[in-house]
Amino acid sequence: MCGPRVRKCRVSARGNRHVLPILSGRPVRVELRPDLGLYHAATSIPKRLILLDGGVLKEHLEFDRVVVHELFHFVWVRLSNATRREWEHHLAGEIAAKAKGELGWSAEWRKDELRRADVLARTVRWRHYVCESFCDSAAWLYAEIGRHPEWTLPAAFRRKRGAWFGKQFPPGLPVRF
Repeated sequence: MCGPRVRKCRVSARGNRHVLPILSGRPVRVELRPDLGLYHAATSIPKRLILLDGGVLKEHLEFDRVVVHELFHFVWVRLSNATRREWEHHLAGEIAAKAKGELGWSAEWRKDELRRADVLARTVRWRHYVCESFCDSAAWLYAEIGRHPEWTLPAAFRRKRGAWFGKQFPPGLPVRF
């Protein structure tokens, strides 16, 4: 537990706290659906709606991971263009370094389909990967579930992503979503 109140956080190997930022914005409605097929969730930004597959309720930690991921779709669209481009540059650096793996299935399958031309031309395929990687990274960092089989990105790259998030979302400052 971190701080005087019970709040989820992750403490990195270097002692940095990664606490879920205070999210500030209009309400988001969450609806349960009996079966979303291959997906655990879907989000509609304009409707401010998250649809969750009922199956995620069976495992508390999976629920946390999925909800944080979906909430960060709302954060993503509120970021400045400069901040989103900074995240793109961060990921392009990982790709140039031939980093394998990701921090979630939704980013990993998109990464696996990327071609060099996608990165250079900033195609729709690239931009979808960038967004999903942002949301999966947030879920990895803030959901505090320990380990997950979808977390295949090497530790050195994880630490760099954690540092990027720490810089963008300092503890205690509200984040628009």
